[in-house]
Amino acid sequence: MLSGPLISAVQTQSLPSRELGRTGIKVPILGFGSGSRFLMYKDEDKAIEALNRAIDLGITYVDTAHSYGGGKSEERVGRVMATRRKEVTLSTKISARTADEARRQIELSLKRLRTDRLDVMHIHALKDLKDLDAIGVRGGVLEALFEARDQKVTRAIGITCHADPVALKTALERHDFDCTQMALNAGLASITEGMKLAPPSGSSFERLALPVAVRKKMGVIAMKVFGQEHLVGAASAEQLLTYALSLPVSLASVGMPQLKHVERNAALALAFVPMSEADRSRLADSIAAGRKLAMHRFLRHHEDA
Repeated sequence: MLSGPLISAVQTQSLPSRELGRTGIKVPILGFGSGSRFLMYKDEDKAIEALNRAIDLGITYVDTAHSYGGGKSEERVGRVMATRRKEVTLSTKISARTADEARRQIELSLKRLRTDRLDVMHIHALKDLKDLDAIGVRGGVLEALFEARDQKVTRAIGITCHADPVALKTALERHDFDCTQMALNAGLASITEGMKLAPPSGSSFERLALPVAVRKKMGVIAMKVFGQEHLVGAASAEQLLTYALSLPVSLASVGMPQLKHVERNAALALAFVPMSEADRSRLADSIAAGRKLAMHRFLRHHEDA
């Protein structure tokens, strides 16, 4: 997916790293996304090989979710965690909206992942302000996440969002999250009300939610840096990943459905040079409005499961 030299098959790396906000956790700038792209490996052993290779190359932030593949993603990650848990920062996401169901999901996720602790636990896929209200009520999922953090089942808690910057901004202002994961890419950066998007868009995560996370010293994980492939062809993969990593984020979590993507993404992260603000603006402006709108509409209804 990315051009440039492959990393030697026997070479292991220490990728550039950053702090995950105020958590005290240090992470590589590139994470291994274990959603739909990880599930594209139809051969179980090939999937395990790809994840092991990623860890060998320094991609030691592993991002999965309770719902991915009906549990298949966590089970695959668990096969690797059985021997390599100490080498990674392990993150999963909980889709439940009640505390009781969240506790059940956490217990099952830990079992699948073959561990007794997580580094990061997110509320999965905040949809809108109504969904946010359900999350924060007494007996809501947030209650279970606070409990898990207090009991040291997880070091940090957060929330993810694909397509509603207003809801995520409100969530980050309202609640005591340690980190957050949001869609950040060159195509979403300049989406504005002037493009006549249906509510609740209004603006981008980069303009609304990201400044709140930075102000509150949260760890920020960028996702959808290629716009779920909607931006491929509008700019090079190198440009798109570099754009996201040049924002005030801790890392970018990227799906890598082929082993060659693991190799090339690791090589790019190793050689990362920040993109200037002016160059980021030019890149964002160069992407056609129709492509941006198509991506935004897709993400509004997207569930990476």
